[in-house]
Amino acid sequence: MPGGGHGHTTVIQRVLERRGQKPPTSDEGTTATVAVMVRVLPPPKALLAFQDTPTRALMEQRVRPDMLDYQSVADEAEALRLFEAEFRPVVLTDSPEIIRRIRARPGQRAAYILYVAEIDDSAERETGLTAGADDCVGRRVSEREFEARVGAAKRIAELEAVVRITLAENRKLSATDDLTKVASRRFFGKTFPREVERAARYGRPLSLILCDIDHFKKINDHYGHASGDAVLVNVVQRITATLRPYDLLGRYGGEEFLIIAPGCDLDLAQKLAERIRTAVGDEPVDLGNECAPVSLSLGVTLGTPESDPEFLVAQADTAMYQAKRKGRNRVEIGLGLPDEEAALEASPLQ
Repeated sequence: MPGGGHGHTTVIQRVLERRGQKPPTSDEGTTATVAVMVRVLPPPKALLAFQDTPTRALMEQRVRPDMLDYQSVADEAEALRLFEAEFRPVVLTDSPEIIRRIRARPGQRAAYILYVAEIDDSAERETGLTAGADDCVGRRVSEREFEARVGAAKRIAELEAVVRITLAENRKLSATDDLTKVASRRFFGKTFPREVERAARYGRPLSLILCDIDHFKKINDHYGHASGDAVLVNVVQRITATLRPYDLLGRYGGEEFLIIAPGCDLDLAQKLAERIRTAVGDEPVDLGNECAPVSLSLGVTLGTPESDPEFLVAQADTAMYQAKRKGRNRVEIGLGLPDEEAALEASPLQ
């Protein structure tokens, strides 16, 4: 039997390589991309579960390796065990009971089930469809019709695989910043309120650190945007090296990063922020031909059981702008109400 497959990233890369050779010039681009993805996917995995020996032998001959990557069994219990162990998007069977038991399984993805009837008449087809089959075919149908019906099952399984890969990629992209590979602002926005709620529920401190790369526009203007990207990646690496395994770092803006520090009171969070500032600012970033000096301005704030997540971010933002006004490359503590006016005044300093 054919086996193996490609990981999601490999599939996406192969699709992009093929699509990149001839970019779409119309709305047919999406359809063409799906078609390429289908071509690079391995044949769908299938389960052939036939209790009738002659029928099983016939199906094993008719289902070619390029059509489905199948495993064939005769025993009902073994068929269900295999289906439980590994989902098969296509099932061919002559057993209405196997169909019913597969359909009755909770929480499973829906397989495409083709019922192979001994006698191709309306009563037999009704038996299979009533049990939960998606389609029925007679055991003695022509090769052309059999291939057409199995081909339909294959296409549906392939399209479902494309959808699942695309959704998985989209979830990954929405949760991760593409350049720095840390949490995206969208993911951070969903996670932070849950962390604030958890800290309040268990009565534990939670601190927030907002840091901004000083004079980042000047870095881009002087060294170029590619070097600016390299600085961002390097800064993230330095910050990550100072964090605990359960701290969460996210890219909040162009050159702004937020850190959730569970279990940190204000004193510990301030010390963590100082370690981050030192780790980033002590050595310039090596850009190959030259080195770029980099520093951070950081704002630290402490959550309380009554804290609103947006309020905490605004408070850390105010503290970070205070650090900029006081000369940059420093840590400031955010207490009291966020100073929106001060933040607006400080914004040109970025």
